[in-house]
Amino acid sequence: MNIILIGPPGAGKGTQAQRLVDTRNMVQLSTGDMLRAARTSGTEMGKRVAAVMDAGNLVTDEIVIGLIREKLEEGAEGGFIFDGFPRTLAQADALGELMEEVNQSLDSVIELEVNDEVLVDRIVNRAKEAVAAGGTARADDNEESLKVRLMAYYKQTSPLIGYYHAKGQLTSVDGLAEIDAVSASIQEVLDKA
Repeated sequence: MNIILIGPPGAGKGTQAQRLVDTRNMVQLSTGDMLRAARTSGTEMGKRVAAVMDAGNLVTDEIVIGLIREKLEEGAEGGFIFDGFPRTLAQADALGELMEEVNQSLDSVIELEVNDEVLVDRIVNRAKEAVAAGGTARADDNEESLKVRLMAYYKQTSPLIGYYHAKGQLTSVDGLAEIDAVSASIQEVLDKA
């Protein structure tokens, strides 16, 4: 089973993806993690990634799709969770074409629905709790950074909600529920897929 988790920054995609890795033996494909791993791999694709990143440029969709192709061809017993990809309609089209080429399907797109004001409060409180506990907050766990990240999400990524809804692949769950309740909602969606 191959799925996409979609939602704004701080909605809990990483937490829920890790739970699916643990409970369903799925593989989380985080583009950031894949780029970092490729950069140091020594492969031809890794050399391309390193050259682009070392020049301070953004990695192209073509390179990201190439990395995803490699992972899909390796296979995964429980399927894949796409985390952080696709972010744009062009990437969604490219992913759809790639899935067809490698004879795989995208089984479900799960949107973690959140209220922005509650989300901002959640993230700011998470940062305060981390500091109060003697730790450090993530550098971007502050109201200003989050608002910038949310704006980027709404400009680039939120059109995917309509895109996958039109394809009949989108299911929304309450991303602000307790972590266990969100997990249960996602499991229910996957059990029906």
